[in-house]
Amino acid sequence: MNSNEQGYRRVVVKLGTSVLTSGSKSLDKAHMVELARQMAALMKSGVEVVLVTSGAIAAGREHLGYPVLPDTMANKQLLAAVGQSQLILAWSQLFSIYGLHVGQLLLTRADLHDRERYLNARDTLNALLAQGIIPIINENDAVATTEIKVGDNDNLSARAALLCDADLLMLLTDQKGLFDADPRKEPNARLIPEVQHIDDSLRLLAGGSVSGLGTGGMATKLEAADIARRAGIEVIIASGHHPEVIQKAAARESVGTRFLAIESPLESRKQWILAGPKAKGRLCLDAGAVAAVTSRGRSLLAKGIVSVEGEFERGDTLELLSPEGRVVARGIARYQARALSAIAGKHSDDIEPLLGYDYGDAAVHRNDMVVLAGGER
Repeated sequence: MNSNEQGYRRVVVKLGTSVLTSGSKSLDKAHMVELARQMAALMKSGVEVVLVTSGAIAAGREHLGYPVLPDTMANKQLLAAVGQSQLILAWSQLFSIYGLHVGQLLLTRADLHDRERYLNARDTLNALLAQGIIPIINENDAVATTEIKVGDNDNLSARAALLCDADLLMLLTDQKGLFDADPRKEPNARLIPEVQHIDDSLRLLAGGSVSGLGTGGMATKLEAADIARRAGIEVIIASGHHPEVIQKAAARESVGTRFLAIESPLESRKQWILAGPKAKGRLCLDAGAVAAVTSRGRSLLAKGIVSVEGEFERGDTLELLSPEGRVVARGIARYQARALSAIAGKHSDDIEPLLGYDYGDAAVHRNDMVVLAGGER
């Protein structure tokens, strides 16, 4: 599908606020044009590019002359509303230098939660790319509330990568990658060039951003990497100021930290379960149920449920927790919350006598479940 000899067909590039401002209070247009040049070169080589850009609030502050405003949701939304237009205008002007058009998609969690809206967003992305237009994605901060926000553009970019069926996600930040110790405290900290498995020891290495300009630290980048690689997408975390970083990452040269994709990616429906809907409730499982779900590929039966948290309906997304409180899987509820509370810990034969109806043995069927722990990580 493309002429890129390395085989990447579609790449998502996520740029953090600290990259776009170079650590200052305003957008660094000189660096932005350099990044646009690299993305344009990828497009010219036959690789499709989707851009997930932070910086709307920073752009709004700059355009309004850095007003002193109370730190309220309404004022953040005000800055985002002003800044989104300035940010897309800047990108449009910069890409036009290279003869490229851009199209803007503003998303919230609700767009990813609803299956139809999720598919509509995917169709829009594919239509833009088919016409050689660079889709530019940002969270719709002007209207999003805490309840409907994805929360950070790292996770938004992972979901965008799933939406458009990308094969590489670049998370470009103010850090060189993931280190084996905190490089701010340990002068001998070494960059980890490649990650094959994401486990608890790796999560402990993930610290926060020190720039104070963005919402995402290394922990959110690790979450995003885990989501993307489960869908068969390679991920690179690297410095957005490394020379030719986009070109080098796309050419598989050694830059930043590369996370290898899981070889057997999730099918489309399970990608949506993982990336889209916000969990409406939680099921606490016993150790036997955790083993059955994570290691043996079984459905979750009512007998393995210790307790039920939240108000949810049949068809809502749930988190499944180990006895230690760790989320081990996400899945779709076969029964609503009150019904699951009634049959929790009971044998399958007891479901119909207790409820007066029966949707089957499984509280969450394995076909509607994504395992997050216990198997390949």
